[in-house]
Amino acid sequence: MPRGKRPYPAEYRRNIVELARAGRSPAELSKEFGPTAETINTWLRQADRDEGRREDGLSTQEREELRRLRRENRQLRLEREILAKAAAWFARETETIPSRDTSS
Repeated sequence: MPRGKRPYPAEYRRNIVELARAGRSPAELSKEFGPTAETINTWLRQADRDEGRREDGLSTQEREELRRLRRENRQLRLEREILAKAAAWFARETETIPSRDTSS
């Protein structure tokens, strides 16, 4: 799935969040720096989650771990599928049929 724009650098987002916490409104920051006010509000909410101020979603670290585990899970499923096909091929070649194991 293609992505629209490249994400803003983490340091840039942190600077915008600091300015917003210092009292500047997201709308004002949006006009000056470019990201939409809703984007800035999203960054503020995520920064609060990362710092433990909010409990209504995943922290950035948790999101990264979830992404890594999903990628690993996809890889393991692919490897299991390849092994199952290889086992079936070898069974046909040696004219033996492996016993059906319900654990796979």
